[in-house]
Amino acid sequence: MRDALPAAERLLTSVIRNPAFILVLVTAPIVLVLIFGFIFGGAIALPGESSGGQTYREFLLPGLLVMTASNIVPSMVSAAKENHSGLTDRFRSLPISRAAVPAGSALATLVYGVISFSIMMICGLVVGWRIRGSLADTLLAMLILLLFQFSASWIGMYLGYLFDDEETAGQAAILAIPPGMVSNVFVPTESMPAWLGTIAAWNPLSSVAAALRELFGNPSAPTGGAWPLENPVTASLIWTLGLLAVFVPLCTLRYARAGR
Repeated sequence: MRDALPAAERLLTSVIRNPAFILVLVTAPIVLVLIFGFIFGGAIALPGESSGGQTYREFLLPGLLVMTASNIVPSMVSAAKENHSGLTDRFRSLPISRAAVPAGSALATLVYGVISFSIMMICGLVVGWRIRGSLADTLLAMLILLLFQFSASWIGMYLGYLFDDEETAGQAAILAIPPGMVSNVFVPTESMPAWLGTIAAWNPLSSVAAALRELFGNPSAPTGGAWPLENPVTASLIWTLGLLAVFVPLCTLRYARAGR
């Protein structure tokens, strides 16, 4: 941690000096809420919505938060860029822990995440989303969200260190889209074919989205008897810790050998 904090500070300092990144960081959450909440949301209705029950925007907001948290593309491209530029080699020559630079990057993404999530939640409140859970549940939901983003950033960095340059990593970014589509982020899993709904139910994104909906007191969807959706908070924590247990050592080992 002593070595990781300066690495995180390095990234945050570079962000402050990058107006384009700040613009994307601020506007992307707003655009997502407006596009999916008003354009696509107008064509999607949940059971009971027409009779004054659950609304799609309240169902959607937790899913958009999870999609933002699971976005591995920035971490992947950043790691590939540093690997290609030789910066990774320079860091490896320093007398610091091999996990310091990846850990610093993951910590910096938590800061980005707090900003993005706050803007998205404010925008959601404006368009009709509400937090109906208790303060303790809301804080637990935010903790789960940040932990999931922390774990996702390690996945992105590991994949980034596998690429030779950021252009290749950018082209591979399209592979990050299917996990969000095959989940309950945008629609309930019951609307999918049975085999696809089973896959979606065991998708980590579905567990986290269901956990946020439960903790925020937002509309949920039928679970279909799937254990992760019936116990979303527990499942989310298991998924998050499992991803960290796998990708922290993998990413650290790959970082130590990147470019060789």
